[in-house]
Amino acid sequence: MDTLQKLTILADAAKYDVACTSSGVDKTPGPGGIGSAAAAGICHTFTADGRCVSLLKVLFSNSCVHDCKYCLSRRSNDVPRATFEPRELADLTMQFYRRNYIEGLFISSGVLRNPDYTCEQMIKTLEILRFEYRFYGYIHAKAIPGADPRLIERMGMLADRMSVNIELPSAQSLAMLAPDKNRRAILAPMRQIGDGIAENQRDIVRYRHAPKFAPAGQSTQMIVGASPESDYQILTLSEALYRRFSLKRVFFSAYIPLNDDPALPGKEVRPPLLREHRLYQADWLLRFYGFSANEILDEAHPFFDPYLDPKCNWALSHPEFFPVEVNAAPQEVLLRVPGIGVRSATRILQARRSGALDFDGLKKIGVVLKRAQYFITCKGKMMEYLRFSPETARRSLLSETSVSQLPGHQPEQLSLLDGAAWMPSGQIHGHRIQEAGL
Repeated sequence: MDTLQKLTILADAAKYDVACTSSGVDKTPGPGGIGSAAAAGICHTFTADGRCVSLLKVLFSNSCVHDCKYCLSRRSNDVPRATFEPRELADLTMQFYRRNYIEGLFISSGVLRNPDYTCEQMIKTLEILRFEYRFYGYIHAKAIPGADPRLIERMGMLADRMSVNIELPSAQSLAMLAPDKNRRAILAPMRQIGDGIAENQRDIVRYRHAPKFAPAGQSTQMIVGASPESDYQILTLSEALYRRFSLKRVFFSAYIPLNDDPALPGKEVRPPLLREHRLYQADWLLRFYGFSANEILDEAHPFFDPYLDPKCNWALSHPEFFPVEVNAAPQEVLLRVPGIGVRSATRILQARRSGALDFDGLKKIGVVLKRAQYFITCKGKMMEYLRFSPETARRSLLSETSVSQLPGHQPEQLSLLDGAAWMPSGQIHGHRIQEAGL
């Protein structure tokens, strides 16, 4: 099998791994080196289904000793198999880089023979890139659960980012769908990588030229929809992973039916892309907006509202929190307002040092006033004609989407202010609308 055939098979097999992001490191080449991994230096493309694809993203091998029921590369599937040689993949990476096709490498693999052997082959590839080609570009490597800790450490010294896929949200689902794997084998390298990153950061403070261990941090990926866990369970697990292992990202991958198995949803089931989207929105609230998982969802409401994004849903569920006076509220309060993001909250804090803000000023600095106007006051006043009623708002939004109950209809995401129900009564911008109770 020639290199092109291997690339066709192994690049296609890697498309279900969504953990590709910008580097998060700022690294320039040394004398005689090639490539760089500046913080904003990684190009991104997007597949037809919206998944982010960065770098040369391939598997080292799609041969695997495991038989995970959801995986196309499981050992019981009759699919074309291929395995790179370390030098072959390193040469391929450099050829793509020199043609300006890529700016780095994302490498994962099935478990070839055993975890240690697979990890050794991946390390050989990275050593050729780093030491023979003196390649300073970004490399994201997937650690192999069950590999010797010394191999995990060595891989971390060669890669910019490392990740270990947690795969499924619970130990029960892992035992049912991936019987050859166990939670302990997955969490052990995650803990080692997290501890190694923290220790390395302390070393760098003391010794400026100390070698860096996974300087772009670590991430993980979770399959959503293959097992029965609720959104609340998934979000709670994500929050615990961030807290315990200092992860940079938890990636969510909507389950795509690839295999026939009674333990899996049928192939006629569509990938839960809206659910994946809602999880990413909630994940953003956890990482940047100061929310906790218990605020976004709870046991009484374990699934996301399909018609409202998590932040809007929280706002409608907590009318006692609003309205917020933008000229006095601290940043953590401003971040709770729909339509105000991290950047616009920072701009509000900066702008109000020079004087009180009004609604026109908020619009100029980037606040999505179409959403925020129902939850804020400027100089103690709401926008003219408006009053806040969460019950009427939710009822109006749902009435606008009653068509979603039709068989086969795919619900669309609605913004907080979709529909005439959110417009003030009376004549606005030359249009006449009916009284909506707002």
